Amino acid sequence: MQKLIILFGVSGSGKSTIGKKISKDLNFKFIEGDDFHSVNNINKMKNKSPLNDNDRDEWLQELNNELKQKSINTVLACSALKEKYRKKLTSGLDMNIFWFCLKGEYDFINQRLKNRNNHFFSSNLLQSQFDIIEYPNYCNFIDITESKNKIVELIKLKLLK
Repeated sequence: MQKLIILFGVSGSGKSTIGKKISKDLNFKFIEGDDFHSVNNINKMKNKSPLNDNDRDEWLQELNNELKQKSINTVLACSALKEKYRKKLTSGLDMNIFWFCLKGEYDFINQRLKNRNNHFFSSNLLQSQFDIIEYPNYCNFIDITESKNKIVELIKLKLLK
């Protein structure tokens, strides 16, 4: 059965960076959740307005459809902030799913966002994500203050267990 690694957390936690590295190391397909946002969602975030549940609904369905079409091992970088988002994201998937929450302190992530170039998500929106994120008990928590290489190694070790 194919494996699906889902890296989730607030914007700026390193989901894309870690996802690309681990997918390369493991020879898994990489899916960037941000690539599936509608133009309306992107414009809303560019205008410093947080997405609501309705905004995320179509986006999560698009990602779910994409995952259903994959028959290979995959890494997905997706915020998946609430439990209902995670359920929608994985509904009907026949895969072994491994959840990793990339977690860090607000100030640390906010500084990362302020230093990031060419992304539609503004650091002004970060608090809105911290306000709604739900941390499940079934995931593996990863401290994002570790180096990228250390984070990737920790994820690989968890996959072997």
